[in-house]
Amino acid sequence: MSALYLAAVSDRPGAVRLLLAAGADPDRACGPESGDLPLCGASCGGHTEVVEALLAAGARPDLPEQFGFTALRWAVGLGHARTAGVLLAYGADPCRPGPEGEAPLLTAARRGSLATVRELLRHGAGARRHTVEKALGEARRLLETDLEQELRAGLHEMYGAEAAYEVVVRRDVVDGGETLTVELVRDGQSFAGRDQQTGHGAIATALEGELGVRAPYEELARRALRSGGPGLDNWRVAVEALAERGDEETRQAAAAWCASGDGARRAFGAEVAGALPLNPRSSIAGGA
Repeated sequence: MSALYLAAVSDRPGAVRLLLAAGADPDRACGPESGDLPLCGASCGGHTEVVEALLAAGARPDLPEQFGFTALRWAVGLGHARTAGVLLAYGADPCRPGPEGEAPLLTAARRGSLATVRELLRHGAGARRHTVEKALGEARRLLETDLEQELRAGLHEMYGAEAAYEVVVRRDVVDGGETLTVELVRDGQSFAGRDQQTGHGAIATALEGELGVRAPYEELARRALRSGGPGLDNWRVAVEALAERGDEETRQAAAAWCASGDGARRAFGAEVAGALPLNPRSSIAGGA
């Protein structure tokens, strides 16, 4: 491994800048079969400052490493929205297919990172309607998926039956959304794990907005309540979408939720009601 690559993957921006100033080539591949690029290594770890230093020194944002992965594909696939944003700002192609032909927008929707989806859309990834439709379909599919069970199943397939280890599940708030992590622990030490962001409800709503599709009121409420809470992406984006409608039908739906026997639904209804304009707009046919 080159000194630049090791500094990049270790998130050492100062060392990276010194090496670049001394003449290190930001695009020099290293590792087995010379297949690893510093920009890809930094992007994989979400090391945004390192990524920016490499790009400023002339690293090519769309240069693929071994097996066809680009820096953007790594960042998008792992939900590193800030890193993806920097790559896109330096000219990474928001529509360049990944190694299996998948569009970055589809990969971001699958990952469940609303912030990454929005970065891609901001830089033109929504220009092709069929790409947005496919990403929306994936977000909707994952809304109906037991993500914890899916992560468990993948780990069990790789490491065998549960008898040899303990399964630990965590749900952490990261960048306004919830990240689900499933780890395998043996003798008090984690030896394997997988994680998944869970912003698929917010992503579906955002992509519907790109396509001019209005989800039913109850569907938006379901998305808000399924995986999230006040302030989290799934909840917040549903409130924003309903508030944007601002019509009498939305006001009536919010009032009904406020009268619900479920506390979370009441809280959601109250937040929607509080976000609505004082004077309702004319309703749009077929909006509910």
